[in-house]
Amino acid sequence: MKIAKATERYETWLARHLTIVEKDLRFKHEQMRTNPFPFLRATYYRWAQIWRDVCPEAAAAPSVLAVGDLHVENFGTWRDKEGRLIWGINDFDEAWNMPYTNDLLRLAASALLAQMTCDVKEGIAVILKGYLEALEAGGRPFALAEHHASLRHMATARLHEPEQYWEKLHALEEVAEEPPAGALKAIANMMPESGLHWRVSHRVAGLGSLGRQRYVAIAEWHGGSVAREAKALAPSACVWAEEGKGTAPIRYQEIIDCAVRCPDPYVRLQKRWIVRRLAPDCSRIELSALPKERDEIHLLQAMGWETANVHLGSAKARVLHNDLTKRPRGWLLSAARKMEKAVLADFEDYSTR
Repeated sequence: MKIAKATERYETWLARHLTIVEKDLRFKHEQMRTNPFPFLRATYYRWAQIWRDVCPEAAAAPSVLAVGDLHVENFGTWRDKEGRLIWGINDFDEAWNMPYTNDLLRLAASALLAQMTCDVKEGIAVILKGYLEALEAGGRPFALAEHHASLRHMATARLHEPEQYWEKLHALEEVAEEPPAGALKAIANMMPESGLHWRVSHRVAGLGSLGRQRYVAIAEWHGGSVAREAKALAPSACVWAEEGKGTAPIRYQEIIDCAVRCPDPYVRLQKRWIVRRLAPDCSRIELSALPKERDEIHLLQAMGWETANVHLGSAKARVLHNDLTKRPRGWLLSAARKMEKAVLADFEDYSTR
C-alpha cells in the first residue's frame, strides 16, 4: 500500500473516533512535505503499519506497554507535586502493547532523520547503553533540580525568556464556537481552583496530532497566567495498523501511571480528553530550542534510559535485558538504517504527488 492510500485510510478510520479539524489536517499534510523528520513525526500510523515487515528480526521481541510514537522531540519537562523540574517522555497518545524494540528503533531512526550532529554510530550505541543501564538499575526518573547538570542545562536554556511563551498563548484568538462540553469539564477539573474565569482558544501544535480538536484555556491566578490544554484522543494507530474493528481503550493514563516516573499532577486522561498544564517549564522540547553547544551523546543516552523507565512499568527487567543482550552487535543501527530508508521512500513519494 502506498503512503497516500495509507494516509487516506487512516484518516477515515480516525474520523470514526473523533471530530477532525480539516484546516489543521491540511496544515499537517503541508508539513509532511517539508522534510523527512517532520514527515516521520506526522505519520506514526505508517510506521505502525510497516515496521514489522521492514525489520522482522527487530520485531521478534518481548512485548511491553510501549510509547509507540517515540522520537527525539517527544521529550520535555514538567513539575512534579514537589515543584521539582522533571525531564522525560512528553506524549503517550499512541501507547499500545508491542515489542519493546519499537520504541528503541523509532528513537534511533528519528535521530538519523533529524540529522543530529553527533557521531551516528556512537549516538545509537548510547541509546542502548542508557536503556541497559536503566534496566540494571531498576530505572530512575530524571529530577533535574538535584542531578543531571548537563541535561538540566540543555532543558532549561529555553526558559530564559518566559514572557515570549505567554505572549504566544495570549495572542491566540478566542474560539467562536463553544468547545465540546467534555473538553470544558476536563479543563475545569484541572484548574488550580474552581470558579476562575478563563477564555478558550484553539491551539495548533505538534505534528502527529494535527487535525484533532485541541483547546487551551488561559486564566489569571495570583498575579500571573495559568493555562490548561485539552486534546482529543483516539485509540492508538496500532489498532488501525492491526486492522482492529470497533473501538479500543486509550492507554495514556495506564502507561504514565505504571512507569518509573515522577508524574505531572496536572496531566490526566478524562474520558477521551487528555488535559495538561501548559507553562514554559511544562512543555515539549524541540531540538531547535536546545543550546547550540550541547552534548547530544549524553542526551541520547538519557533518552534510552527514560525509554526503559517507561517499559519497566509493564515488563520485568530480566526479560528485556536477556533479549537485548542476545541481539547481535550493531542490530539497532542496522534496523534504524532500514527504517530510515523506508521513511525516506515514503517521504519522496508523498512530497512529489
